[in-house]
Amino acid sequence: MLFVEYPKCSTCQKAKKWLNEKGISYEDRDIKVQNPDAAELKEWHKKSGLPLKKFFNTSGALYKEMGLKDKLSGMSEEEQFQILASDGMLVKRPILVGDEIVLVGFKESEWEEKVE
Repeated sequence: MLFVEYPKCSTCQKAKKWLNEKGISYEDRDIKVQNPDAAELKEWHKKSGLPLKKFFNTSGALYKEMGLKDKLSGMSEEEQFQILASDGMLVKRPILVGDEIVLVGFKESEWEEKVE
C-alpha cells in the first residue's frame, strides 16, 4: 500500500500510528516532497468512488487563499485535477492507496472496515 502524508499533520500521524499498530506494511510518501500528479489523482479518484471535492484540503490555508470554495463548482474535472496536482498542500490527506481501495482522510472506523 501507498501511504501519502504530510508528516506535520496530526491526522496523518494518527493514521500512521494506526497502520503501524495493525502491522500493515506500506510505502510512505511525503506529499510536500512528491505531490501526486494529475494522472495519479484521476486513478485514485476513480478507485475511491468519492466526489472529487473530497480530494481537496478544504481546511488548508492555500485552499482558502485561492478562494477555491467558490471557484470549484465552475471548474471542469480536468481543471480541478490540474489544481490538485499543482501543490500537495491542496490535497486532503492522508491518502491510503491499495489494490482495491483508496481512502482519503483518516476515519478509523472506515479504515478498520476497508483495510486488512
